[in-house]
Amino acid sequence: MSEVLVRPARPEDGPAYVGLVRALAEFEKLPGPTDEAARRLLEDAFGPRPRYTLTVADVSAETLAYAVTFDTYSTFRALPTLFLEDLFVHPRARRRGVATAMLAYLRAHAERNGYGRFEWNVLDWNVEAQAFYRRLGAEVLHQWWVCRISLP
Repeated sequence: MSEVLVRPARPEDGPAYVGLVRALAEFEKLPGPTDEAARRLLEDAFGPRPRYTLTVADVSAETLAYAVTFDTYSTFRALPTLFLEDLFVHPRARRRGVATAMLAYLRAHAERNGYGRFEWNVLDWNVEAQAFYRRLGAEVLHQWWVCRISLP
């Protein structure tokens, strides 16, 4: 098995990260970020006021996965929640323990830092991912629906 290193992203990871976001969009059959959106992604990750945390995984020294997380808050638990917005592993690196390593890294981060929950969404059609998450001990909550208002 190849060596997997999960680590906080650095600004020099920007081009690989944007390439992975575009690969995720292709996987989900969605339009990827424009050049302007890619610039915002990098500014929001590495600028003076980061809006999210970017974690990457290197496989044999090549960045082939990323995770975007940010904090939310549970009023019922009175504790922060680590929310995973995206987790993507390039198809070339799948089934090599990369996603497992990323989720373990993020869970350990949440536990170390006093979070009450570690949460994410999974698409209803992605039954393979749902099964994977269950094997890791995650509960898939069918009673919650995502509501969204898209703004201009």
